[in-house]
Amino acid sequence: MRNTRPRRDSSVSVAWRFVALVCAVAAVSAPVRARQSAAPLREPDVIYLPTPNEAVTAMLKLANVGPGDVVYDLGSGDGRIVIEAVKHFAAARGVGIDLDSALVREATDNAERARVADRVQFLNQDLFEADFREATVVAVYLLPWLNRQLMPKLKAELKPGTRVISYRFDMGNWKPDQSLTVNGQMIYLWRIP
Repeated sequence: MRNTRPRRDSSVSVAWRFVALVCAVAAVSAPVRARQSAAPLREPDVIYLPTPNEAVTAMLKLANVGPGDVVYDLGSGDGRIVIEAVKHFAAARGVGIDLDSALVREATDNAERARVADRVQFLNQDLFEADFREATVVAVYLLPWLNRQLMPKLKAELKPGTRVISYRFDMGNWKPDQSLTVNGQMIYLWRIP
């Protein structure tokens, strides 16, 4: 008995599979290309190094983060500090500020995955020009000379009692209220007078 169904042209089928494959690869690689091509607002002062998770937890504990706090991270990178503050320390809100728009997008994606995007936001701004007066806690992981450069802005703009936490580096002659060591690295806490 003969097969009466029309035979498919195998070259057409292969062509459609190829088109589908190309579209799939393009869809997956588009975000990667976007991240690679995004330029920061200006040349960053430091390279991005993520704060180790144990240090993030220790910083937020030292600052006694809790309900009612608005936590800012200056140079927020992938967003881990403000995400952790909101998700596990019950901070009311978190705001990350970073020069690099690709990192801002990555942090925003991380907040969505952590299901805290309704309480955190990431801004593509220069921390020396940003308005963070509403903060009750400010986190930094910057080099000593940047901390010293930032110190006058922190003291002038933040409300008395606002806590400032820094991973690894102090603020020169501004003596910390508390400090501790985590995995051989210092964490500092200051309160705005």
